[in-house]
Amino acid sequence: MSTNFEVLFAPAEFDALSRRDLSATTCVVFDVFRATSTIVTALAHGANALIPVSDIPEALSWRQKHPEVLLAGERDGLRIQANLTGGIDFDLGNSPREFTPERIRGHTIVISTTNGSRALRACTGAQTVLVGSLLNLTATSDYLRRHRPKELLLVCSGTGDQASFEDILGVGALVEELWPDYDEMLMADSVIVAHQIYLQHSKNLLNALKHSRNGRRLLAMPDLREDVPWCLQKNVYALVAALEADGKIKATFR
Repeated sequence: MSTNFEVLFAPAEFDALSRRDLSATTCVVFDVFRATSTIVTALAHGANALIPVSDIPEALSWRQKHPEVLLAGERDGLRIQANLTGGIDFDLGNSPREFTPERIRGHTIVISTTNGSRALRACTGAQTVLVGSLLNLTATSDYLRRHRPKELLLVCSGTGDQASFEDILGVGALVEELWPDYDEMLMADSVIVAHQIYLQHSKNLLNALKHSRNGRRLLAMPDLREDVPWCLQKNVYALVAALEADGKIKATFR
């Protein structure tokens, strides 16, 4: 069976997903800087599950109903603090380096990010929703080979309503992993574009992303600049992260 393979480059395309039948589609969501990289890191370091939410009130509602959960999230790159919540600081920001085993093992974490949560929600109705990153690239591609979905959609979370270079590179890296199966896939031009962009920069992703909007922003922040090389590591974790029907992201380890 051939797989119909497509890439969604920017959040401006999310609204169109609500009008599509995704019941036979596997979506893989990338927010390389930093939501999906952080989710994968947290699961690898022993978090029970992560619950993506779109806004601060939804996260606070979870805490009110389930006091044991940890709250994580960022606005403009910084951990959400009391001035935005009306009283409490979130436990964690959105830096993957914060999510150490000592801090998060055994916990369920409610995570609110800007575009990452939005992209995951945009895939509502899909047969399967996976969390993609460079950190778990091969594990994700191996999963896709085993399951051979009828429809495969790689989703770039972007920034605001615009595309983000790092997400396109992440998607392109996954396309490269799947390229040996080219003959068994019906690839849209968007897949070829993402792949070619990745190949152009694959030998030095860090150098390429120094010039991107989000790369420049993070590298200019002393406490967060190390997130950039962290998120660009390939195949650190052998896990597949999937959004389950109950709204929780959980891991399957290879």
